[in-house]
Amino acid sequence: MPVSDISPTATFHDLKEASVFITGGGSGIGAALTDGFLGQGAKVAFVGRSDANRFCDEMQEKHGQRPLFIQCDITDIPALKSAINSAATAHGPITTLVNNAANDLRHKASEVTEEFWDKAMAINLKAYFFACQAVEQGMRAAGGGSIINFSSISYMMGNAGYPVYTTANSGINGMTRSLAREFGDGAIRVNALAPGWVLTQKQKEMWATPEDLAAHLARQCLKEHLAPQDIVDGVLFLASKASRMMTGQALVIDGGVVGTG
Repeated sequence: MPVSDISPTATFHDLKEASVFITGGGSGIGAALTDGFLGQGAKVAFVGRSDANRFCDEMQEKHGQRPLFIQCDITDIPALKSAINSAATAHGPITTLVNNAANDLRHKASEVTEEFWDKAMAINLKAYFFACQAVEQGMRAAGGGSIINFSSISYMMGNAGYPVYTTANSGINGMTRSLAREFGDGAIRVNALAPGWVLTQKQKEMWATPEDLAAHLARQCLKEHLAPQDIVDGVLFLASKASRMMTGQALVIDGGVVGTG
């Protein structure tokens, strides 16, 4: 099945009118997440560095509801916290947070400077923590919520080519488990989601050579390439009460490349 032909598979009724906040929700997998939550009837706010008003126009035309876009660099923590507060004011306390924004710029260990390290960690780990911190009290007041932290299978595979990124990915799992324990008494669930190689437009343009695609597909148990919708369905499940007793876990959606347990 071509990846573009994959359609939504489930309706999660408890997500209707839910207040959802997504980092990097205007492009790539993030845009698919915004689309997916709007399709469930949720109220979606998202942040991104690039102007996303055209995308918001498309979403309003498609769903009859416009997402709230706040232009923001997530490494600016005060700005990120302000965006979260603005979203809660507009849509009510945030009950689903999706930490999706990341940067997997390729690099070698020998090339890493302190400046590069700090910048990569600010994007790929630090912003995640402070977004979680910023939504905790609102979720407690609302009676609970769900936090979904995007990781990646790259660190599980021991991939070379981006060691600072994989370090942050592994750190996301540790953070997720600790926050699940700390936030659990407020009925706040915290889970990680580790996608495999999802064929977004960026991946197709930058790294998806025919040879690399064939090699990766050979490692998968399921012989189809992953599409953004495969990840959206997993996030919707983690956001909904269908997963109400699932927390501190890492959900892997990769077609069967890595094994867990």
